[in-house]
Amino acid sequence: MADKLYLVKEGEISLKGGNRNLFEKRLRHNIKDKLRPYHSEINKQKGRLYAYIDEAAPDAMIEKALSTTSGITGFAKAHRAEKDMDAIVRCAASILPGAFSEKGSFKIAVKREDKAFPFSSRDIAVKLAEVVHGIYPELTVDLDNPGNTLTCEVRGEAYLYTSESKAIGGLPVGTAGKGMVLLSGGIDSPVAAQMMAKRGMKADAIYFHAYPYTSDEALEKVKKLASLIAPYMQGMRLFVVPFTDGQIHIRDNGYEEEATLMFRAAMMQTAERIAKEHGAIAIITGEALSQVASQTLDAMSFTDSMTDLLVLRPLVGMDKEDIIARAREIGTYETSILPYEDCCVVFSPKHPVTRPVKEVSRRHFGELGMEPFIENAVRDTVVYTFDAAGKEVIDG
Repeated sequence: MADKLYLVKEGEISLKGGNRNLFEKRLRHNIKDKLRPYHSEINKQKGRLYAYIDEAAPDAMIEKALSTTSGITGFAKAHRAEKDMDAIVRCAASILPGAFSEKGSFKIAVKREDKAFPFSSRDIAVKLAEVVHGIYPELTVDLDNPGNTLTCEVRGEAYLYTSESKAIGGLPVGTAGKGMVLLSGGIDSPVAAQMMAKRGMKADAIYFHAYPYTSDEALEKVKKLASLIAPYMQGMRLFVVPFTDGQIHIRDNGYEEEATLMFRAAMMQTAERIAKEHGAIAIITGEALSQVASQTLDAMSFTDSMTDLLVLRPLVGMDKEDIIARAREIGTYETSILPYEDCCVVFSPKHPVTRPVKEVSRRHFGELGMEPFIENAVRDTVVYTFDAAGKEVIDG
């Protein structure tokens, strides 16, 4: 049995009915995948998973793995004791030195799942409080806002821990189908990707690169964003689509005020082909309603008409401050604000149309004859792969 023990709390999975075992099986698989190359065993009891992990695995690596795994609401590095009061007291006495601050307050939290255990929750709390006072005589009890907490869970065995970390909740990646994210270098699309991962969707990403109008630095920025969201996705591929010729053709042959709409339409059709080729049944974008000219209801309705795949916009009702806050939480914000513009920004018209007439815009797009440009872009797409830890996988 591996030496380290992490207690993992399920969230929404516990509400599932007959399919619960499928969700739990996927969650266990996802956790073990994140912990490679270290050996791990994951057992379950009601509402809990117990991950026994090779002692050689760094705590920081374990905690990053668990904090980016959808389906987990919280986790704690725990210590196991026999279901015996004396054993519980001894365990507490061994783990408490150095675990609490010397001054302030504390609380004992007891979860007595096994009601046959002959001591009540209060009995356990009193005994453990005595242990705390013996080691930290200056600490006072505060049940509402404690500076330190010792938790004891009595289940098949007793489990004790002194700190708990929050995780992202949701459902395990791989339980809700597969999508394709339109990943730009901005703030929004990485957040959209992570939000769909939280709902259990597995996704790869597509980036449209218009070199030399967008620089190699812009591409490296997007690759960095892909590496940051890959852990949430249990690993992902980034499809880099060369789109310079297509955008120049639209710029030179279309109506200037419709340029962004035409770019979006061509991108949607290109993304649809790549998505279908790789088994994705939905396209995910970082659009929010009325955030920019191309994100009005009329514009989004036109864009949607360019594909028969489902288009998901998880940010559609969020304002920019909400999105920025989420980007900070998932660790993509600082990379997203690096000053390298994507192809949509570079080719944007000064006065874009905001209320396109769908039938007219569809006719104008058809007149552009984009088929050969789309075919060439799909053919010349370059794929980068990132594993579940966010590390780029280099073939050979």
